[in-house]
Amino acid sequence: MLRLILSLLTSTLLLISYADGARADRIKDIASIAGVRSNHLIGYGVVVGLAGTGDGSSTLTQASLETLIQQFRINIDASNLSAKNAAAVMITANLPPFGKPGQNIDITVSTLGGAKSLRGGTLLMTPLLGADGQTYAIAQGNLVVGGLGVSGNDGSSVIVNVPTVGRIPNGAVIERMVETPFLNNENVILNLHQGDFSTANNVADAVNEVFGGEVAVPLDSSSVKVRAPVDPSQRVSFVSLLENIDVEMARPKARVIVNSRTGTIVIGGDVRVTPAVVTHGSLTVRVEEDTNVTTTGTTTTTDGVTTTAPGDAVTTEDTQITIEEEPVKAFVFDPGTELSDIVDAINAVGAGPADLVTILEALREAGSLRAELIII
Repeated sequence: MLRLILSLLTSTLLLISYADGARADRIKDIASIAGVRSNHLIGYGVVVGLAGTGDGSSTLTQASLETLIQQFRINIDASNLSAKNAAAVMITANLPPFGKPGQNIDITVSTLGGAKSLRGGTLLMTPLLGADGQTYAIAQGNLVVGGLGVSGNDGSSVIVNVPTVGRIPNGAVIERMVETPFLNNENVILNLHQGDFSTANNVADAVNEVFGGEVAVPLDSSSVKVRAPVDPSQRVSFVSLLENIDVEMARPKARVIVNSRTGTIVIGGDVRVTPAVVTHGSLTVRVEEDTNVTTTGTTTTTDGVTTTAPGDAVTTEDTQITIEEEPVKAFVFDPGTELSDIVDAINAVGAGPADLVTILEALREAGSLRAELIII
């Protein structure tokens, strides 16, 4: 009976998706499920087999090699080891949700010392730790390096991309599973990627329309609580239906985003301005400093012969000030002005990104800009 109900719900959901898909988004595209997340892993290891591009006489790498070799009951002094073909590295990886022991994950290997390239290297067995200090994966394998570095005896060098970072596809084996509350919690919590009260309410309404009753309840602007099946074996099918429900997104807040580093400006479609008059112009003052040197001397005439004795040079400052002022341009924003009108008016006066930011800030201070101005 439960399978029949789920089948009927799937058919209903598909009909709703086809009818409303042109203007709606799936829940899986706008929200994530609480507890279903990846975990960062990190480890320290040694890469060997480098063609003379390793750390050289690095004390850290030599000590690491000594510790590694001693595990095979071989006693050796670190000072007798050369790290020319070895490099100390840090390994990073992401443990996906529901990762099981025996599965493989990709890893990224980055140099820690003075190695110039990891091309051709092999990572030796390295434990990868989680934030709790426990080992969750074991990494080992041959590196794939996309960069290239070449140097000459005269000190010249050519570097293409980044040869000190490499990857090992499926280079780590998961050894421990991270416990997740997905199968144990009574409810499934949907966390919106962008918090909005209207969207959270729309998500709850869409879920209740498909499953009926008060199955979904919005908790705040970012989370929606959905009552899940009591039987854990039915939870995957339930979430499969849940994440494919189409939801009509609420119109976002009116925002103007300004990237102060690149000069990029993004103006939302709902940005409006109240009646305002904007005057835009620029004044350029150019000051040029110069120095004039004049020679001096004393002239004497003896028996009809004129002689000039050179004297100290006289230095005078020469300053020129030029003022250039562009014609002041003004434009008017009428009531209900939309995005296209704002852009057309600002482009008409030849304003650049810096001038546009100044105009927007002035409009906000005057209370005419009906939008949130965010500078990143």
